[in-house]
Amino acid sequence: MREIFETTIERLFADLATPAYVMRCEGGEWPADLWAALDESGFSLAGVSEALGGAEASWSDMYVLVRAAGRFSVPAPIGEALLANWLLSKSGLEGRAGALSMAANANLVLDGERVNGTAYSVPWGRNVEEVVAIANSSTGVPHVVLLSRSAASELTLSLNVAGEPRDDLGFNSAQVLAQAPLPNGFDANVLELGGAMLRAAQTAGALHALLDMTANYAGERKQFGKAIGSFQAIQQQLAVFAEQAAAAGIAAEAAFVESRCGLATLTIAAAKISTAEAASVGAGFAHSVHGAIGFTEEYPLHLLTRRLWAWRSEFGSASLWSQRLGVRVCQGGSEGYWPLLTGHGQHSLTRLVSDPV
Repeated sequence: MREIFETTIERLFADLATPAYVMRCEGGEWPADLWAALDESGFSLAGVSEALGGAEASWSDMYVLVRAAGRFSVPAPIGEALLANWLLSKSGLEGRAGALSMAANANLVLDGERVNGTAYSVPWGRNVEEVVAIANSSTGVPHVVLLSRSAASELTLSLNVAGEPRDDLGFNSAQVLAQAPLPNGFDANVLELGGAMLRAAQTAGALHALLDMTANYAGERKQFGKAIGSFQAIQQQLAVFAEQAAAAGIAAEAAFVESRCGLATLTIAAAKISTAEAASVGAGFAHSVHGAIGFTEEYPLHLLTRRLWAWRSEFGSASLWSQRLGVRVCQGGSEGYWPLLTGHGQHSLTRLVSDPV
């Protein structure tokens, strides 16, 4: 299944998500034809169980979809739709076709069939049809809720530094489309953890695309009669860049592979830290090698570097996840360190995801 996903999504994005197309979508324009192609292919339902209308793909299979979205700077919430539908499926709810996103940061209260509160920084919140979020209930049990974007009474528009919509949706006694208690073993911060995993994979894809672009430019750009890629200083930068990109790719893929039954908390935290640090190094080297042309709007370098700068802090920065990871390691002490590593991170979501006190 993974090989089919990879060849199909790469071909689709290569045809539709061209640099010129991505530039046109910056500022919040919805890529209707691109999303229609994704919807027709059924990719957003890949992680939904077959009984609920999906392909029942694993996160290992879906890694190539999210990585490709980062590589091609896709201006649509395909990763968010994958995560939202996966959580709906795990909660026993049917997957949703169409434009779907999720809210990792939400202050929502569920009262019967109605929801009050705000969902913050919803990717493409202004454009999507539905949003998945976690809401507190009167029983004290967090619930997975599906909300219609049109039911929002307030819409606050915002963009990240890459020009991607990150909007706030306010709900006042909004009717829920579907709801279910959060499954056992899932923490209320599951969408933040899943979002961190998505951004790690997108960052890995963008880094490899950026490395290819930078290496090709260094081989073509001539100075003093020879390609700048032949100078030792440039070769050193490219070598370090390649190391960072490789490490980021391995860390991100490990997070997806380890997330078989649930989300592999420890591995995802390590992946978010590794990819965020690599994003800073890679973007800096890319602009250094390209020089002035890399800062022009016409040259597509910024489509990748601005996304790397945005994604490294979304769903938790490297500093935040390092702090959380450090607290978790210290809580286990010396005796718990090796079991923590060999357990592949399938440990208490609450103890790792909750902010340190």
